[in-house]
Amino acid sequence: MNDAIPDIPIRAVLWDMDGTLIDSTEYHWLAWKDAMAAESGPLAYEEFIRSFGQRNDVILRGLLGSSLSDSQVQRISSVKERRYRELVRTKGVEFLPSVQEWLIRLQSRGWHQAIASSAPRTNIHTVLKVLGAVAYFDTIVSGEDVQRGKPDPQVFLLAAERMRVPPDCCIVVEDAPAGIEAAHQAGMRTVGVLTSHLFLEADRSVKTINQLGVYAFEKLLER
Repeated sequence: MNDAIPDIPIRAVLWDMDGTLIDSTEYHWLAWKDAMAAESGPLAYEEFIRSFGQRNDVILRGLLGSSLSDSQVQRISSVKERRYRELVRTKGVEFLPSVQEWLIRLQSRGWHQAIASSAPRTNIHTVLKVLGAVAYFDTIVSGEDVQRGKPDPQVFLLAAERMRVPPDCCIVVEDAPAGIEAAHQAGMRTVGVLTSHLFLEADRSVKTINQLGVYAFEKLLER
């Protein structure tokens, strides 16, 4: 009789944060609206949605012009992110449906898990602390950790490298076209969550993650 414990394959799920773990669109909208009111007047919601999920430097230069200096980007970003964290702390935030169940299930099956987000590290830690979710993740890669934002694959490749998981053994959970493109460029499979877009070119798309079957992530790697 062989009592050896079977090897658990090395594999990982890389989670974007906004729109996949949580829906904080309203908080980001309010924070950007307040920050931009002092700079260029009212911000249209359509402009906000068009750039949602990108790095702040890309967003701000898209809104205010490519000549915006690094110091101006930093100043406006600081105002916006302080306001966002204030909203998270005072109003609270919750997991999207079934997300926590999936975090627990994947962890129990030996999957590595990471946050791979364009958000500032302080924002990520604030959200995870409010959620009580720090222990689910092996590593966090934030916007400060990379030189190039999504759709460049750098954020996902760095997360995989830190966990020592090959890219082709990683699945990315994303809600934005730029994130899906970045994941595919990294050679990773994708689950698209249709939180803020009607369509994503993901390997599997769902309205909410609770629509996934119990072994959906395993099956996705087998394709």
